Amino acid sequence: MSDGLLGPADIRAIAEGRGIRPVKQRGQNFVIDANTVRRIVRLADVGPSDSVLEVGPGLGSLTLGLLATGAEVIAVEIDPVLADALPSTVAEFRPDDASRLTVICDDAMRILALAVAPTALVANLPYNVAVPIVLHLLETFTTLDRGLVMVQSEVADRLVAAPGSRIYGVPSVKLAWYADAQRVGSVPPSVFWPMPHVDSGLVAFRRRAAPSSVASREEVFACVDAAFAQRRKTLRAALAGWAGSAAQAERALLLAGVDPSARGEALGVEAFARITSARPV
Repeated sequence: MSDGLLGPADIRAIAEGRGIRPVKQRGQNFVIDANTVRRIVRLADVGPSDSVLEVGPGLGSLTLGLLATGAEVIAVEIDPVLADALPSTVAEFRPDDASRLTVICDDAMRILALAVAPTALVANLPYNVAVPIVLHLLETFTTLDRGLVMVQSEVADRLVAAPGSRIYGVPSVKLAWYADAQRVGSVPPSVFWPMPHVDSGLVAFRRRAAPSSVASREEVFACVDAAFAQRRKTLRAALAGWAGSAAQAERALLLAGVDPSARGEALGVEAFARITSARPV
């Protein structure tokens, strides 16, 4: 044990004591390296004034690091065995911080309200649910002004991709609606148990004002989905169904100052907001 953080032996002891085996279907890969935890906490830039929302705390490695900053931590864990074990782990390794931990056993996608308004999201997220979780939480909790998430490297790249990139797509545009994001590091498989077959990436984001639009977020996102559903097509063709016809799509594009022969991968979120606002009703 070092400064109240978990090492590999601690992780295995907790798992064996509770009969815990990582569940592949839930993407459970637990961080066993205290230095990685310190790095994530430092990059997350949280402190005593924060209420940190942690999704998928697992065996508590990151939870302990977050509590060490003096922040309140709201840990949302879908696995009831892990959720039940977390308070005991905190009581053993950081007893003075235990009162600042709240554990909620639930699916993060179902969380619509919390007793304490979270100010930051810090989480190690399974790759298959990372994007919907981040978007859901940013939409649900407007008090979330920043975050640091660890996701599969490919997912990290897609989240921060810029217009014009071949990996730029729906996740890139939708995250940009809420926040400015950047990749701030990579994490090797060796810091996890069990060891995944891919590298992970760290994505930091900070909330910004949504693009100006007379259309709602849902309407803009529907336009984005349509544009990338057939990303090889021009926007005039890709948005025909969404707009009602190819001619109406072209009219909306021209009104928005967008070339109808362009493709969705060339546009930033502000352009999609303009297109949606210009759609004929």
